[in-house]
Amino acid sequence: MSSADVSPQMAFARFVRRAIDDARDERGWTVTDLASHTGVGRSTVFRWLAGDWQDYPELAKVRGFCAALDLPVAAAFRALGLPDAGPAVRRRGDDGPVEADVRAILDRLADPAVSAEEKLHIRDLLRYLARRPTRRAS
Repeated sequence: MSSADVSPQMAFARFVRRAIDDARDERGWTVTDLASHTGVGRSTVFRWLAGDWQDYPELAKVRGFCAALDLPVAAAFRALGLPDAGPAVRRRGDDGPVEADVRAILDRLADPAVSAEEKLHIRDLLRYLARRPTRRAS
């Protein structure tokens, strides 16, 4: 089977399988640990592994998956057969302030020059912020 015969589902499944194997070997993570750290549910991870999807995976989930595992997002997009920015991803100049901040955080998490300790602090802070109750306007 030539590379032209490989479907995006099969190519992405291989990418995810390698990521899971590396996470298990390097970090001792189970699929449950991986889901917790990446923000991608176990059922989604298993669907990705099985190539069981018709519409492309949510790019935000793919980005989060890659960021948590220190993988280049471009590699995931290539596996999906998408250009590096993906068809539905806005360009950096089009981001609002929140999107720009989130993108900057994801970029730091994916940057190999950023220490593992700093990435751990960023993830801890994000988890803390995600659990804080929101204030409602009176």
